[in-house]
Amino acid sequence: MRVGKYELGRTLGKGTFAKVKYGRNLETEAGVAIKIIDKNRVLKHKMIAQIKREISTMKLIQHPNVIRMYEVMASKTKIYIVLEFVTGGELFDKIATRGKLKEDRARKYFQQLINAVDYCHSKGVYHRDLKPENLLLDAKRVLKVSDFGLSALHQHVREDGLLYTTCGTPNYVAPEVLKNKGYHGTKADVWSCGVILFVLMAGYLPFDDSNLMGLYTQIFRANFRFPSWFSPSARILIKRILDPNPSTVHNLLLFPTFSMFS
Repeated sequence: MRVGKYELGRTLGKGTFAKVKYGRNLETEAGVAIKIIDKNRVLKHKMIAQIKREISTMKLIQHPNVIRMYEVMASKTKIYIVLEFVTGGELFDKIATRGKLKEDRARKYFQQLINAVDYCHSKGVYHRDLKPENLLLDAKRVLKVSDFGLSALHQHVREDGLLYTTCGTPNYVAPEVLKNKGYHGTKADVWSCGVILFVLMAGYLPFDDSNLMGLYTQIFRANFRFPSWFSPSARILIKRILDPNPSTVHNLLLFPTFSMFS
């Protein structure tokens, strides 16, 4: 099957509203990933605004640590989003199969993540669903942030400077997001980065409970323990990021402990 200048191949993944197929650019022979969205399902579930937001967001972002969007096409029944194709899989899979990463490797991925997130924030983009499943690796082990389906743009921020939509994956969500009282998109993303760093180095989640209210209690209190192998600088950095009081959380790049961990 052909869509525009792309020949479609194997299915790379499936979701509720879309599937991702491998594509080959017939002009350059380069591989791409093509996200195919079913228009009828999107309309039925009133997701059109979210899809438009995802496309608008990705048009704003061009960074080496963010999956690049090349173009968007549409037919009567489908929307085709042509994306950069990476071959290294999800960072989540590496943790699931190999367990925790050594600190130097976790540090490199964390630095790339922070570079990407800081760039997004400079463009007025808040990801709001940062987790290892949404971090891909290319053949050279370069981290790529993906899936901006729950992202918010600067224009979605209310007059008080806050966002109010509760979204994200519970284990990675900042406490202020769960409290439904408004939150800063920047600080919420930083919290998720802190959880990711913990997961990379520990091989498991800092906050985890089969009971949702039990999980929320852990998050509200920042109730977690460091494994014995965490270095002092990593402990200091994560402790400062996973601060349940958003008023005392600052821009991650201003933390002196970030340079210590770098």
